[in-house]
Amino acid sequence: MLTGQDLAAFRGNLLAWFRHFQRDLPWRRTRDPYRVWLSEVMLQQTRVTAVVPYYERFLERFPNLHALAAAPEQEVLRLWSGLGYYRRARNLQKAAQQIVAEHGGEFPSRREEVLGLRGVGNYTAAAILSIAFEQKHAVLDGNVARVMARLGAVRGDLRARRRWQKLQNSADAYLDTKSPGDWNQAMMELGATLCAPRSPQCLLCPVAQFCEGRKQGIADLLPEKRKKRATVDIRLAAAVFADERGQTLLLPPPEQRNTEQLVDYVPTLASNLWHFPTVSVNGDPVVKLRGHLRKLQIQNQNGHLPFVRVDKVRHTVTYRSITVEPFRIAVKKLPRIKGAESVPLDEITVLPVSNLTRKVARAALAAASEQRSR
Repeated sequence: MLTGQDLAAFRGNLLAWFRHFQRDLPWRRTRDPYRVWLSEVMLQQTRVTAVVPYYERFLERFPNLHALAAAPEQEVLRLWSGLGYYRRARNLQKAAQQIVAEHGGEFPSRREEVLGLRGVGNYTAAAILSIAFEQKHAVLDGNVARVMARLGAVRGDLRARRRWQKLQNSADAYLDTKSPGDWNQAMMELGATLCAPRSPQCLLCPVAQFCEGRKQGIADLLPEKRKKRATVDIRLAAAVFADERGQTLLLPPPEQRNTEQLVDYVPTLASNLWHFPTVSVNGDPVVKLRGHLRKLQIQNQNGHLPFVRVDKVRHTVTYRSITVEPFRIAVKKLPRIKGAESVPLDEITVLPVSNLTRKVARAALAAASEQRSR
């Protein structure tokens, strides 16, 4: 742990570097707690470059807490569509409704009240309170933990409960209490840019002289790798209907469907969003998919359904490796299913859909384009 003049120099060097070299990001141009909170939620497990356009579109539609709280959930999910981890969007809206109902629409500034909001944990609360309200709370996320591990040459699994608490204690001790908001952002910026997971740029680091990991020559070996959960392979088959007008059929989220329709339902595909008729497969995908469509009572509405195989789609969600075998089914008229929606195949994002559903649609469109060009 740094103390005295070393700690003062460490703080001064890092803050000076941040104020000169920080990236120009839209959420750094405001102290509005709603906007700070939105950015922190969107940035969870998502890269900055992916978040920026979503952040700007989301704020254009929901410029304040009241607009978000009053919006239909499907509209919130549609604007979130493509960012992944959709529970974040649902929790965000429920927390906004909490703030309107319990705090008169004003974002709370007491830590206990912020932690009481749906989906808000220690890190998010510390980030909001320090950046928006300049309160003395140190953040600890993956980026900051990596910086702290290298500074102190900390070995072992950083996420182990006791070790994580020690890292939090260290982050608390290093916090510049005169500028807690800038300090937390500086620590996160350092971890996201120079002190990156691979090939840390120690020669450019403003605090390299204080880094014990660098002194020991092990900075690039820290943090030590965690044991990964074994990968689970999932194989799916999806039916992509296409009528003469280019319309396709999407099924609603599971909470909007009846029990019979939930047979063979695959949650990893839909993320509780709109999706193509899909079923898990461990044998012949055509046989399994036809059986699934029979359960949805749509097999005879257009006579024999012509299945055209298109390129496989691959997708990864945490420890799950998903392979989808899509089949394009050209029909004169789309089948009718209670609760299902007809949308343009090339514009399925008019409804909230997952990234995997988008990939399936693109594969079907590419196959149709290739067939026309022959």
